[in-house]
Amino acid sequence: LYDQGLLRTERPGVPSIVVGNLALGGTGKTPHVELVLRTLEGLAPLATLSRGYGRSGTQIREVQEQDDASTVGDEPLQLKRKFPAVHVFVGADRRAALAHMQEQLPALQAVVLDDAFQHRRVDAGLDILLTTWHRPWHRDALLPAGRLRDLPSRARMADVVIVSKCPALPQASEQERWRRELGLRAGQELFFSGIEYVAPRYVSRPSGSDAYRRTVQYPSGDPGGVVLITGIADPAPLLAHVKGLFSSVEHAAFPDHHRFTNNDLQGLAARCANFAPGPKMLLTTEKDATRLLPLIPGSALSYVPLAVIAMQAVILNEPERFAALIRDHVATHPAHR
Repeated sequence: LYDQGLLRTERPGVPSIVVGNLALGGTGKTPHVELVLRTLEGLAPLATLSRGYGRSGTQIREVQEQDDASTVGDEPLQLKRKFPAVHVFVGADRRAALAHMQEQLPALQAVVLDDAFQHRRVDAGLDILLTTWHRPWHRDALLPAGRLRDLPSRARMADVVIVSKCPALPQASEQERWRRELGLRAGQELFFSGIEYVAPRYVSRPSGSDAYRRTVQYPSGDPGGVVLITGIADPAPLLAHVKGLFSSVEHAAFPDHHRFTNNDLQGLAARCANFAPGPKMLLTTEKDATRLLPLIPGSALSYVPLAVIAMQAVILNEPERFAALIRDHVATHPAHR
């Protein structure tokens, strides 16, 4: 109906950039949203907008650092805490949310929309579409046979396509093969991105002895046993990375956006106690920490240090060109002329 013009699509009055995908998840949208925010660093006011998956309610609201993931969503809360100067909004109706944001922030310079490629009511000025190196859309199928939630032909509507989670930059000939297999049109930009992991940092320490705290250190010493807790769509790359850091790793995998319970924490405590001798450390992602950390005080896990490992998306081919596309889109928007 949108393609036939029977339903109306609206172009926002502020420069807008969509980061989306065709699959259910696991393509790395949030790290790429962060990449766009870093590219636009210094531009203010700057905002992001997402549905706030997993939160209670659908109303439009601005996220604050002290909010709870259950009310605003884990990824928006992660973005707000990581980029405190950015205005982070959630709202199921993206068109209404954009109007609200422009009313609240009349001088708004740009909006980055997280996962709005399927939201046809909004016609963003720049659509960035992600697909993964290991499971691109041309090797996938629509639900329920595969993980695609939209037709592969919709990819031709994107301005920029990024093959994410690449192990390395492919050779020029392989890049051309990817372009052919993805069925890209001549004007579409194709980039390849990888993931860089930041050294784990503690976010919670037990109230036990100082001697125990000194034993559990990173990176100067191996803590003896690490329980990696993930509630993300594709934990395989992270698990491989963590196994390269520590000698003994136990992986506790939960569904994407999983809401942790006291029973989960008791089960994790049992795994900590039994899978390896010596001191232990919990390790999780930034997104999972927004849901897990509030539950730890007074729980069965309160005696175990918790560390967070952050990840960053990096463009492997022509990063300067990618950055220029983002900045030029914002700078040349009619609202800024």
